Amino acid sequence: MGRRISLLIASLLLLFCLAFYFTNATITGDFIRAGQSLNTLETIESADGMYKLGFFSQQNSAKYHVGISFCHLPDRNVLWVANREQPFPNSSAVLTLNLDGNLVISDGSLLYVVANTSGGNDTSATLSDTGNLVLKNRAEVLWQSFDHPTDTLLPGMKVEDDKTGWSLTSWKKEEDPAPGIFSLHLGSRKELIIMEGSKPCWSSPLIGGLADKFEIAGENISYTISNNYPSEFIRVSLSVKGELRLQTWPSTDNLQSPADLSGSLKCGAYAFCGEFTICNEAADQKCECLPGFKAYATQGCKRKTILPFRDVQKHGFLQMSMVYLPSNPQQLHVGNASECKSASLKNFECTGYAYDQEHGCQVWEGPLLNLKQFPEDNTYKQDFYLKLARSDLAVEDTNSTKLKDNRLKKIVVPIAVVVAVGLIVYYVRRRNLRSKGEDLLRLDLGTTQKANNSEDGVGRKRHVQMPLFSFASVSAATDGFSATNKLGEGGFGPVYKGILLEGGEVAVKRLSKRSGQGWEELKNEAMLIAKLQHKNLVRLLGCCIEGDEKILVYEYMPNRSLDFLLFDSEKYKILYWRTRVGIIEGIAQGLLYLHKYSRLRIIHRDLKPSNILLDIDMNPKISDFGMARIFGGNESQANTNRIVGTYGYMSPEYALEGLFSIKSDVFSFGVLLLEIVSGKKNTGFYQRDCLHLIGHAWELWTNDRGSDLADPLLNDITSMQIVLRYVNIALLCLQASAADRPTMSDVVTMLSNETAVLPYPKEPAFLNVSGMAMANPINNMSQICSLNGATMSIMEGR
Repeated sequence: MGRRISLLIASLLLLFCLAFYFTNATITGDFIRAGQSLNTLETIESADGMYKLGFFSQQNSAKYHVGISFCHLPDRNVLWVANREQPFPNSSAVLTLNLDGNLVISDGSLLYVVANTSGGNDTSATLSDTGNLVLKNRAEVLWQSFDHPTDTLLPGMKVEDDKTGWSLTSWKKEEDPAPGIFSLHLGSRKELIIMEGSKPCWSSPLIGGLADKFEIAGENISYTISNNYPSEFIRVSLSVKGELRLQTWPSTDNLQSPADLSGSLKCGAYAFCGEFTICNEAADQKCECLPGFKAYATQGCKRKTILPFRDVQKHGFLQMSMVYLPSNPQQLHVGNASECKSASLKNFECTGYAYDQEHGCQVWEGPLLNLKQFPEDNTYKQDFYLKLARSDLAVEDTNSTKLKDNRLKKIVVPIAVVVAVGLIVYYVRRRNLRSKGEDLLRLDLGTTQKANNSEDGVGRKRHVQMPLFSFASVSAATDGFSATNKLGEGGFGPVYKGILLEGGEVAVKRLSKRSGQGWEELKNEAMLIAKLQHKNLVRLLGCCIEGDEKILVYEYMPNRSLDFLLFDSEKYKILYWRTRVGIIEGIAQGLLYLHKYSRLRIIHRDLKPSNILLDIDMNPKISDFGMARIFGGNESQANTNRIVGTYGYMSPEYALEGLFSIKSDVFSFGVLLLEIVSGKKNTGFYQRDCLHLIGHAWELWTNDRGSDLADPLLNDITSMQIVLRYVNIALLCLQASAADRPTMSDVVTMLSNETAVLPYPKEPAFLNVSGMAMANPINNMSQICSLNGATMSIMEGR
């Protein structure tokens, strides 16, 4: 009997230890597996150590909530609360991911379901580096905290319009995370609205300080970090007092007070100026009466002339431009702007109307509130038509005409003199430039090149204006094109460093007579780059065309080109993982601009590491546009009998058939992406049975070892999952069929949204082609193929 009791006690102790082990000891890292729990003393942290998930209780409170907060910041910094309305009264509560895939909080008597996914025992809950708690069943996202915000916005979260069903809600009290009375919404005109219960108390479109914090994407507004706030920690929150606050922490030792975004825009306060007024945020005296109205009582205005009763013939409308429309419009269903005006004129109760294609006919009856005036350079443009008596309309027209006449009298004579003098100086200067050219040594690097992209009356493009430097000044800047100033040599010709009188430096690209490229390539590059303005494209400062000399002058890149650093056994060490990610994202943004946002669609056709230059902050700039092609209108692809580019970076349809499109650049970007992640060249790569880097990457991917492609000497990679994601994106870009490859717009979205599920790539091109050379190129096709080592980048930073 004694032995049986002893065995029973030992068994119970073993079961207790096993239970303790599986519910507590197995929790590590940034995730919870199905069947695991967190008690009130435990937390999990994101891989980068910035965020943590766990229980918290406010000061002098015995109530426990589960929340996400910053790891290393003092004071209240809770960013998300799982159980706002269901706190737990004691420390026995646990957060559990059940074997059925549901995330719950319980203490033995109370049960609160945080996420009901029914994902099964393959479900895991991961706290990402963005502060997002994500429940996944393998690769499928089942639920995420970003879709259920409380009072805080983090980078990547979205405030969607009311049709989608959620908004931001303040805490009830500073110590109570239960939903308060204030909520942040997105209005039908894409403005932010703060509600106090069911009543609006503040609203504003995205202007002023708000424009730097939010961006519009379709019908949604997503929060983004402004370049003005390069902080490690950042949040936008709705306070218990209904204030929209921005708070940043440059470091854990420098906690800053939150800035009141809503308070900085006084005109956003509901009925701030009163009835029949207009509020101007930029003016010292923010409130003024509308035209045809005068101040009345302590706040608000009234009509100077009462509208003649029922005599609509004596009514009219005054157009007010660049305004934010009043509150509480009524929708009128009519066919066009003319019908909207006619219906509003016949409606005696109408005080104003507005019409646009997106919102149709909007009509206001009764007092007008919250009309706002915007500065003329603001992108938010709306016209409002204010109903006035025709007698007041005549007065307003007269006042406007007198004001214009007075202004003209004050400025017409000075303008005429300035224009005349300017024309004389311009033609004298142009004549001198044609004969001598400008002095490169005196170039002011602080000025920016302005391209004239306008068209003349018959639709022909005018010539792009850019500085034309004299050959003598270019030669003097480069010390007579001396060997000590030589930076490198590409397919175009040698590149030299030029030193200006004030110490500034430029890169001088000189056409070689032996070059496979010539006048057409130089002209093509000069015309293209002069028209392009983007931070990830190299800037052309001017050119020199004198006799047989054909020269381009660029901004100087102190950190040389990507290939010089990436493939060097010592210099690659300055390319940390975060630096490589920044380079990848910058190249993607530059290509997206060329393909989508520049005035004409541009295909680069020679994207490779030697054509990626790096500035002093390691920001990438795409260079060498001599082989680029322009598409206009709805063109998407073209065919050529003249192959240009670099083996190893050409897409299959271009190398074999001469067919190129934006997907050709996408293929080249895929090769670049693999090279940056791995630190290895695509061409000249030999490992086992793989003939090149693409084949090696595909072999690793198909064997579930894609993350092994990462450069083994990188020591700052926070997660191999992100490496696997980048390899996935690269292989999607390298798919054999151009139709299967994503656009650069898709690529930028994949790079920026780490939670989006990526498709599985199809087999890439050139798997069995040795050296990436073309197999059976099309007949009678001339080829210009540049070398990967050929670049206009700097040989030595000085």
